[in-house]
Amino acid sequence: MGISLEIPDRRLAVPDPKNYRFAVFCCSFKLDLSDTPDHALVLFADKAMAKRYGAWMWPSTYEVVDRFAQMEATD
Repeated sequence: MGISLEIPDRRLAVPDPKNYRFAVFCCSFKLDLSDTPDHALVLFADKAMAKRYGAWMWPSTYEVVDRFAQMEATD
């Protein structure tokens, strides 16, 4: 089961989540703002870009997670 997106401009490619390895979380639980699991708020292909974005948006709480690290460790 996949996600189907209609892209309004044919010059824009449909995003493929497999191309985005790094997930950025705001980690609101670190400030006691939430007691439920945080969802990833943005995905990046590049780790440095993910870190820059996280530091810009949530400088004291963000975390960057490699979505594929666990799968590669078990291979």
